[in-house]
Amino acid sequence: QVELVESGGGLVQPGESLRLSCTASVSTIRFNPMGWFRLAPGKQRELVATATTGGKTNYADSAKGRFTISRDNAKNTVDLQMNSLKPEDTAVYYCNALSINYDDYGSGYWGQGTQVTVSS
Repeated sequence: QVELVESGGGLVQPGESLRLSCTASVSTIRFNPMGWFRLAPGKQRELVATATTGGKTNYADSAKGRFTISRDNAKNTVDLQMNSLKPEDTAVYYCNALSINYDDYGSGYWGQGTQVTVSS
């Protein structure tokens, strides 16, 4: 059974940093890509960043230059380093993984979410 568990959210002031981590219960080499989405009150869920098994990354315009996504398939994790946080980054952040494994190809998995609040 695939489980994704996020950690690292919290309350920070504008300009500060947070590092989110997502740990999978299975080997992450079966996922391509893995990424982070967020859901803010009154808004639609939006993609923040993704990373492929080959190391290619993709960022939302709002995240470019401030956020960095990284995968470690040896540790079965995907992290999101968030710097220079702004109040508009406040949201619940979700880890996502798309399976390329033969037995659940195309299945998408989500973590339970972690709250990030940026406020002075």
